[in-house]
Amino acid sequence: MEPRVSLITLGVKDLQRSLQFYRDGLGLPTSWQGDQGVVFFRTTGTCLALYPLDKLAEDVGGAWIGQERSQFTGISLAHNVREKDEVDHILKQAEAAGAKIEKPAQDTFWGGYAGYFSDLDGYLWEVAYGAFDFNEDGSLKIP
Repeated sequence: MEPRVSLITLGVKDLQRSLQFYRDGLGLPTSWQGDQGVVFFRTTGTCLALYPLDKLAEDVGGAWIGQERSQFTGISLAHNVREKDEVDHILKQAEAAGAKIEKPAQDTFWGGYAGYFSDLDGYLWEVAYGAFDFNEDGSLKIP
């Protein structure tokens, strides 16, 4: 397997509502309208997709069909920023779009500055600033 994550798919309860949250509220670029049953966002590196939760469970099959997500899945998504003040700005932007602030931005044990929000379906996003280096395309450099 090549060392690459191509796509992250979030199973959502209401595709149109989630499309509006990510496209209109957070400003993620997409030309998809949800009329094809899925939405893809153009992001640097890994692509983000939204797909109805019940259809995703059906696609996985077996014991997953009809299952609800637990409140804490043990997974978070991260958005790393270049400037410290971007953390607060993005958290406010997410909250204005309907997100819940789970942890206000604060200094971290690793020397950075970060906070968490949950989207309309409870997916956790960390917004973090620190001593990160970015590639020319905006993706995070991993040493």
